Amino acid sequence: MSLKHQIALTFLKGIGATLSRSILAYFGNAEDVFKVPPGRLKMVPGIGAKIVDQLNLSEALHKAELELEYVEKNNIDVIFFTDERYPKKLRNCNDAPILLYSKGNANLNQQRIVSIVGTRNATDYGRALCKQLLEDLQQYDVLVVSGLALGIDVAAHKESLRLNIPTVGVLGHGLDRLYPNQNRTVADKMLLNGGLLTEYPSGTKPDRENFPQRNRIVAGMADVTVVIEAGLKGGALITAEIANSYNRDVFAFPGRITDEYSEGCNFLIRNNKAGLLSCAADLAFLLGWDSPSTGKSKSKQSQFTLPIDLTTEERTIWETLQQQNAPVAIDDLSIRLNMPVSQLAMNLLNMEMQGYINARPGKMYVIS
Repeated sequence: MSLKHQIALTFLKGIGATLSRSILAYFGNAEDVFKVPPGRLKMVPGIGAKIVDQLNLSEALHKAELELEYVEKNNIDVIFFTDERYPKKLRNCNDAPILLYSKGNANLNQQRIVSIVGTRNATDYGRALCKQLLEDLQQYDVLVVSGLALGIDVAAHKESLRLNIPTVGVLGHGLDRLYPNQNRTVADKMLLNGGLLTEYPSGTKPDRENFPQRNRIVAGMADVTVVIEAGLKGGALITAEIANSYNRDVFAFPGRITDEYSEGCNFLIRNNKAGLLSCAADLAFLLGWDSPSTGKSKSKQSQFTLPIDLTTEERTIWETLQQQNAPVAIDDLSIRLNMPVSQLAMNLLNMEMQGYINARPGKMYVIS
């Protein structure tokens, strides 16, 4: 598939991420979009005559040629939606960008990815929480994602660099600039252990409307979003809302009710939009993560603790969970066991009450 045509797809007027996915599903590749008669384009679900009439095919191809020259000259990696390097967790989001521009050496499909967000007006309390969280997360082999903004974002990137944790900054503009400029030194260091990521081509300015769009990548890439410190308005709460819409886990550190920049976190917790977090150990437990030092011993132990007082159905469930190294969703268990969810839920509740299994956020279950 031609990289030029893939880039050109992002320059088409009236064609966003969702319609681009429809086009790919219909034609199978980006190149055909620029070759077929307009009548065939109208057959793509969601694309009518109005959109086809305004399509700037030639202009998009010209812009793509210029962008291709820029990325090749500056060693920028272009990752298309169908590329195996494209973040798999993000691909599952219905509004995921069709193409990403990347610099650095980050593995965007690392097994454990944590997004950390917060206010641009970080306090000493917020920075201390960020420091402690990342020191505790270091043992779990995570990739840390944030937005490289002032405040909590850049604090998360700096602490990650200090601890040699790979970290990625998602930008709201092209890779030909950096906003805010005072974070450039941090950004340059991130290229050596992590990197920079954006959906925007070169020449894109850091306009205000780009940053809420950027936040969906921050939320969509990760297993979990952690809000460290936030007011009632701002990007951190937007990111948390997006993560919730993707059915991803969200956690927040509480603060004093009189603190302006804890109001957002307290709001999320109070309204069941985020779980209460006090330390990284809470996070690891709730997500079912074993540290490298405990993972092997736990799996060995579980091989010899076969329960003897379970029903036949419960024993089958237990054996299925015992074979897994991570929490299993109730829907997946239902399919594997060919058991209705309602019946399975009753068995799982009984097993949980007996202490044989633990429930995790998102209706996930794991052996105790």
